[in-house]
Amino acid sequence: MYRIEKLIDRIIDRVNINLREPAFDVGPYVRHLVPLDKFGKFYAFYGLAPHYPLHFFFTHSSLAGSYFLGRCTVDHSVLYKSDLRGDELKRKGDSFHYRGIQIPLHDDESIVVKDSFLVKTLVHNNSHDPENPEEFRIQNTVALHYANIHGAPVEGCFLGPFATVDLTTVHDCVIGAFAYVQVGELSHEQVPPGTVWIRSHDDFEFLYRFPEDVLGRYIALRPGAAPTGELMDFVESRKGEFQAVFDSVACCPGISIPEGASVSPYAVVKGATTIEGNVLVAQRAYLSDAWMGSGSNAQENCYIVDAQLQGYNVTAHGGKIVGATLGPKVFVGFNAFVRGSADAPLVIGEASIVMPHTIIDLEEAVAIPPRHVVWGHIRRARDLEDNSVAMDELVACQGEFRRGLMRFRGSGSAFVRGFQHRIEHILEENGAYYDGRHHMGHAQKGQNIIFNLIQPYPQGDMKGMYPTIDIRP
Repeated sequence: MYRIEKLIDRIIDRVNINLREPAFDVGPYVRHLVPLDKFGKFYAFYGLAPHYPLHFFFTHSSLAGSYFLGRCTVDHSVLYKSDLRGDELKRKGDSFHYRGIQIPLHDDESIVVKDSFLVKTLVHNNSHDPENPEEFRIQNTVALHYANIHGAPVEGCFLGPFATVDLTTVHDCVIGAFAYVQVGELSHEQVPPGTVWIRSHDDFEFLYRFPEDVLGRYIALRPGAAPTGELMDFVESRKGEFQAVFDSVACCPGISIPEGASVSPYAVVKGATTIEGNVLVAQRAYLSDAWMGSGSNAQENCYIVDAQLQGYNVTAHGGKIVGATLGPKVFVGFNAFVRGSADAPLVIGEASIVMPHTIIDLEEAVAIPPRHVVWGHIRRARDLEDNSVAMDELVACQGEFRRGLMRFRGSGSAFVRGFQHRIEHILEENGAYYDGRHHMGHAQKGQNIIFNLIQPYPQGDMKGMYPTIDIRP
């Protein structure tokens, strides 16, 4: 038996111990999911930049095809084509604010992955756990294809494909496929697939769940099999183009990148694509015939195809935009699937919010007015009646509000205000407002990153494992 097989069995046992209360066995979802020979086929790589503290420590782990930035530790874990992007980790001397309490940091924060199995998973932002602000910890956890762990320490959890945990500390939970959770803290819960759940203390709660027949068309997960559905088909059909980029590490030939903008050499950029000032395109983003207006971004696992983003647009991790025109400051949330076409174009008006894990997959032309919030499943214009609301109407809500399958309670004003504040924060962090001297962000800092490759053992019982590596300044 290869060492990596023993490691995978060890991870399964540890995660199952944590999940004994919901009685969930991760084994059938993990074993044979990735052919063993692939762990020895792909290099891992890490970024060096003057803006971020440096310390990488990898031990007893497999890191095939994975990317690391900032302070990262990986111990007894299997990471396959995953991204640990530590460019927003907190710094020594910073204060972490939690419900009126200021908690000073004794050290630079680091991402710590231990006894976990992450497949094509993104880890980003920083820990929002006030009990341990110096460590963004992922332990005894399995996360499948295109899951997002965003500012969310997780321990003893299973995340299905395209699941997102956002700004939430999660213990011993099962988060179903394509579920989005932002609730602050969660323990010993099973979140059904296709659930979009946002809760902020006693201020508000937003809850939507996709019908099973709709969800099954786009993403389905069965024990012993890889995920299936249109979301998987969409990304898998473009996989070969990423392989070509990773083999050559040559960025976007023939495409002009203006000062203040940053395009990762590990992104696919093709066709008649335009990049304007202060644009950020992260690794594993895919752009084809895309117009990226000033200050826009495409983060990890984002796809912008035959689409026009008119400026200061935020496309969160995993967002996909096809055949659409987006007005300024439109937000497209995590893993949202937004697809129009030449025969059924989509227009989204200025300052609208497409909620995380929304599916817009058009059969006819649809125009979403400015300043609207959109969720759920939209195929035709009439679907907006049950899956959208004007911001002004939502702001006026205080109490219960139901529309279609969506249930909202609390302060609509606090909900809208919170989203708008977060969008502005993302734009600032990404450097959208950089003026040549002030407001530098990821787009500008990303211009100075260089990449170093690390390789696994190519043969023997250690095939696919990486030697212990300690990289310091």
